[in-house]
Amino acid sequence: MIKTFAQLYQAVTERDKQTIAVVAADDPQTLEVVKQADARDLAKFILLGSARKIHALLQDIGSSFSYEIIDEPDPQKAATMAVHLVREGKADTLMKGMIHSKVFLQAVLNKETGLNTGRQITQISVFEKAESEGLLMLTDCAIAVQPTLAEKEVIIKNAVDLAHRLGYLEPNVAILAAVEVVNPSMPETVDAAILSKMAERGQITGCYVDGPLAFDNIISKQAAIAKGINSRVAGNADIVLVPNLVTGNALSKAFNFVANRTSIAATVGATIPVVFNSRTESVEGKLLSIALASYCVGNEYYV
Repeated sequence: MIKTFAQLYQAVTERDKQTIAVVAADDPQTLEVVKQADARDLAKFILLGSARKIHALLQDIGSSFSYEIIDEPDPQKAATMAVHLVREGKADTLMKGMIHSKVFLQAVLNKETGLNTGRQITQISVFEKAESEGLLMLTDCAIAVQPTLAEKEVIIKNAVDLAHRLGYLEPNVAILAAVEVVNPSMPETVDAAILSKMAERGQITGCYVDGPLAFDNIISKQAAIAKGINSRVAGNADIVLVPNLVTGNALSKAFNFVANRTSIAATVGATIPVVFNSRTESVEGKLLSIALASYCVGNEYYV
């Protein structure tokens, strides 16, 4: 089981290196991350973008590493080419560089030439719990705006799949709400109760699901005890399903910028893992996202 980011780094360096196609790599921040990932032996890289700019930027940052460079200055065309590299087996996964998120995802999700599995693409922010107790997965923080009940089911299944490959065989899934009881005027509590019952009846498998639960009861066993909540999940969650994008995005960034916690951004649901970081993500967070994607490919997580 991967319980810490240090363990993830160690596991990746012990495996065969995966090849990541970087879309619109002609960007100093992107290339700095690639340089550091290469130095840590996390992956191999193919760089797509303006070859002239890439060569100049590599010289500026003092990179002595040799990368395969494909000259395609147009970001949209570069994204399509990168997807083709994966489909042809020349790359194992993709990484977003200086390209608009919508354009990048359009290439990934193209019904004819993309990397669809028929499953919804979702994002998971992964944090370390205190005292090496394990990893906490918060989802969806970047893609699903106002998920329906059916979409929430897929979001859970995507996160559970990832948890399984990280060694969490029966992860605890908490459904976040503002209160711990079903309130018809708060639709997220109704969805939480339905999802819990779906898991109980075997419609969602490979995990334990409980909700609605407020965030204090999800994180703190003491808070759960104080409120009389008797649950395997309360105070011991591995996965937290948020009700909407606003909640997930705000909560994830609060961890990052208020609590100063590093996170891994995992984009799941395609045929391969995708390194899809925010521009404001720290270098360490981006390196961890590369490590996680490489680990998932090496573990044959995607089929």
